[in-house]
Amino acid sequence: MKMKKKSVSEWVKSGDPWVWLNAGAVAISVIMVLGLLLLIAVRGLGHFWPADVVESHYALPGESEYNIVAERVESLEVPAAQLREAGIDIPDNHQLMQRTLMKTGNRDVYGSDFRWVIDEYITNTQRPDMLFTAERREWGNLYGYLKAVKEDGQITSQTTDLTPTDSALATWAVFEASIERAAGIYDQIHDIEKGDIGKINYALERIRLKQRRLELEDKLTPAAEADLAVERSQYDEEYKGLQQSLIDLYQAFNRDTFVVQVMDGSEHEMPVAKIVHAYRANAMNVGQKMSFYFTKLWEFLSDEPREANTEGGVFPAIFGTVMMVLLMTVLVTPFGVVAAVYLREYASQGWVTRIIRIAVNNLAGVPSIVYGVFGLGFFIYFLGSGIDQAFFPEALPSPTFGTGGLMWASITLALLTVPVVIVATEEGLSRIPRNVREGSLALGATKAETLWRVVLPMASPAIMTGVILAVARAAGEVAPLMLVGVVKLAPSLPLDGNYPFIHLDQKFMHLGFHIYDVGFQSPNVEAARPLVYATAFLLVLVIALLNLSAVTIRNHLREKYKSLEM
Repeated sequence: MKMKKKSVSEWVKSGDPWVWLNAGAVAISVIMVLGLLLLIAVRGLGHFWPADVVESHYALPGESEYNIVAERVESLEVPAAQLREAGIDIPDNHQLMQRTLMKTGNRDVYGSDFRWVIDEYITNTQRPDMLFTAERREWGNLYGYLKAVKEDGQITSQTTDLTPTDSALATWAVFEASIERAAGIYDQIHDIEKGDIGKINYALERIRLKQRRLELEDKLTPAAEADLAVERSQYDEEYKGLQQSLIDLYQAFNRDTFVVQVMDGSEHEMPVAKIVHAYRANAMNVGQKMSFYFTKLWEFLSDEPREANTEGGVFPAIFGTVMMVLLMTVLVTPFGVVAAVYLREYASQGWVTRIIRIAVNNLAGVPSIVYGVFGLGFFIYFLGSGIDQAFFPEALPSPTFGTGGLMWASITLALLTVPVVIVATEEGLSRIPRNVREGSLALGATKAETLWRVVLPMASPAIMTGVILAVARAAGEVAPLMLVGVVKLAPSLPLDGNYPFIHLDQKFMHLGFHIYDVGFQSPNVEAARPLVYATAFLLVLVIALLNLSAVTIRNHLREKYKSLEM
């Protein structure tokens, strides 16, 4: 029996074209998203790979010849006419020219650490094994040949060779040992300054505020003042001891220097203390480069930023983002659930309730910057100033809660995302069968007990769905945070060992704002570009991990209460 073929009109009416159209649109969207993530990952994570350093001869027509030592960053083709307009003597028969961005480093020597070169005028390109890259705490990367290492001004090792001879390798070994020694001292200095001295300064500030409070309350008796003086003197003595330790450490820290020959042939003496890493990428094999790559990747995740956020790590921004999202979740979940329960279970379903629902839905579409302005005006200028006058008068005129901080940022984002939680929770409550409620009431439970023990547990997957959507929106927000607590660089984390341990009044860093700052406010755009990609990819991963955690909890709750929905 032959199958009857469908006509085009019948095929369209069957709905098959729309199924395929939707499937194709979803597939294209997924491919575009994955492609974008792959692009961000490649451009961001590739920054940490130890790139080879080339030494070339560059002779541009009409200009003096010179050697160039640099890393290749990117290449592109430009019209020859554009180069002629810039004053470069390009032959008339050339239409397109290949141009390469080179990272020459040594910004303290040349004034800039990037320059464009035309590939046609580069000759005699080499990759010498003894060319090294030094990542510095200031002035960016350094490229050159190691000539000598000094200790207290006296040469401990030197070489005149630019090839990997025994003399050059021995000098390099001394240089590496000196860097490792300086890094160990730097860690000790950092622990004392940020840890021990930070605690003392915090304790002294609390003593000062305590004394000021007693003065305002007219309770500063001679006995109380004497007790405060004794307590302050103990911290002062401890501080003097730490200060002497720092003096000794800084003397040892600044002991060693090294001499480097840069690409123009000049030699410069620099302190070893300014070096974070030094490596000879041209002499490294794949295994060594992989090891260095993961070391740099871990540094990016665990260290503090430096060089106007264009170098170092982003750990304070990761910590601030996660902590703010967790606090926001703790605040928004109970408030959104209570509001949804009232609207669905207790409020009379009249025109007032309908207006409230419309208002909630409209709040979800309000621009986020409006919430930021509201948080600045109401929370900071009104509530924060009132809290300072009521509970922290001794700190005035310096504000405590009357300025941007972690608490106000979390509450502002909680307000921004509460409509999402309310709508999702209401949807979950509406799907619970009526006979479940009636069965609980028939067994003698009160309405409150039914709500708490039956209805809310069954609606918990929907509540978690609302939390997931709230986290997804809040974690990437930047505009409101710029007004209520986020800063370019925070001196310390909002969570530390000083009482009360969680400092809700403290400003913090955020990955989203870090991307904005590095990408649009950086004084060195070319150096900052890879970190923009790396930080953007990291922000996507952080949001994905937070959402994945919430999804896991939701799926567990869904399986747990599935039998009750049958």
